[in-house]
Amino acid sequence: MSASQLRHVPVMLAEVLEGLRVTEKGRWLDGTFGRGGHAREVLKRLGPEGRLLLMDRDPEAIAAAQAEFAQDPRVAIRHANFAEMAAWPEAAAGLDGVLLDLGVSSPQLDDPARGFSFQSEGPLDMRMDPTQGTSAAQWLATADEKEIADVLWRHGEERMSRRIARAIVERERERPLATTRDLAELVAKTIGHRERNKHPATRTFQALRIHVNDEFGALERGLDAALRCLKPGGRLAVISFHSLEDRVVKQFIRGEVARPVRRGLPLPDVAPPALVAVGKAQFAGDSELVMNPRARSAVLRVAQKRASGAGAT
Repeated sequence: MSASQLRHVPVMLAEVLEGLRVTEKGRWLDGTFGRGGHAREVLKRLGPEGRLLLMDRDPEAIAAAQAEFAQDPRVAIRHANFAEMAAWPEAAAGLDGVLLDLGVSSPQLDDPARGFSFQSEGPLDMRMDPTQGTSAAQWLATADEKEIADVLWRHGEERMSRRIARAIVERERERPLATTRDLAELVAKTIGHRERNKHPATRTFQALRIHVNDEFGALERGLDAALRCLKPGGRLAVISFHSLEDRVVKQFIRGEVARPVRRGLPLPDVAPPALVAVGKAQFAGDSELVMNPRARSAVLRVAQKRASGAGAT
């Protein structure tokens, strides 16, 4: 096992396995392979007729999956965003369970070259798939003040979003923000240290990462795709790491979709949600937090797809 695998500790592993109810003959999809912490344990529970589908948008994660699992006939691997799972015939054939472990993985966060962390010097990139899309530095160099402020507020709930956006634009006129340290120091200088034990650039980095990777768009499309691919009775398990994405997951499970209604017209008939929540939101226990402090903000939600015309069991 590589050093990166040793550093990567799967969050709420026991709770995920219990929620997915893995059986020997089922077909399961891990849409965020990372370094395989959850997938490895799912595979241990599969028999010869079981099937495990692995996806990740990060080419380094896919390389790790290929190195470890490519020779296992029960495993199929695809380099793609989990939002595209329904386009994969292996998944469209029907799934008994889907796992989505959202956000940035430990190997991504720990590698300065990926540009996700303000704690070490690295290029201001933040792309989960560096082979496509626009880096954080490239976007900041072309975005106007309002665009930047909107992203910081919507995706980071940063109260000082306008002040930070103004400082970024002014700095870009002088010389481009090229590294994580450039941005972290600029934010700290602009707004100071307002929250104890929290770097002032935390919300800014979160917001830019979400925007650069279209994480909310991918999550919404991925949840829809998972619902289409799940068999009746199949389970969906989603781990989120901040309130914004957890809200999206919670509302999706509840079937809360905005339906425009014209004044004076009766409310339309609303079909029952296609999913039913399995228990309440779960959080990492004290013993796990001692071993893995990054689990402190994790929230696990599990839901089951209803059978046609009936409630889930």
